[in-house]
Amino acid sequence: MSDTDRLRGHAGRFLRFALVGAIGTVAHYALLLALVEGAGVDPIAGSVAGFLLGALVNYTMNRTLVFRSDRAHAEALPRFLAIAGMGLCWNALLMYLFVDLVGVHYLIAQIVTTAILLGWHYVGNALWTFRKRPAGNRGGR
Repeated sequence: MSDTDRLRGHAGRFLRFALVGAIGTVAHYALLLALVEGAGVDPIAGSVAGFLLGALVNYTMNRTLVFRSDRAHAEALPRFLAIAGMGLCWNALLMYLFVDLVGVHYLIAQIVTTAILLGWHYVGNALWTFRKRPAGNRGGR
C-alpha cells in the first residue's frame, strides 16, 4: 500500500469518526439542553450526563462503522471507557474554566470543548482501543 493510499485511508476513517462523533454529539447536546433548559440542572452536570450518553452512542458506532474492530467487547469497551473517562475529565475541566471562570455561555463553551476533545478521542481510540493487532497476536492478551 502506498503512502498516498494509507493517507486516504486514515482521512476516510477520520471523516467517519467525525460523522459518528456528530451523531454522538447530537445525543450529548439533546440531553444537555433537556436537563439544563427543561429540568433546571446545572450546566456542568448536564454536560457530564450528555457526555456519557454520547460516549455510549459513539462506542457502538465506532466499533462497527469506523474501526471495524474484531476486539472482544470485554477488551475494547474498558479501553473505550478509559479514553472516554479521561475525555470526561477534560470536558468537565474545560467547561468549568470556560463557564465559571471566563463567563462563556455554556453552549459556546461546549462547542469549543467538543472541538478540542475530537482529536483526543480519535487518537486514543485509533491507537489503543480499536487498533488492529498483528495477525500472530490474536490470543487472550
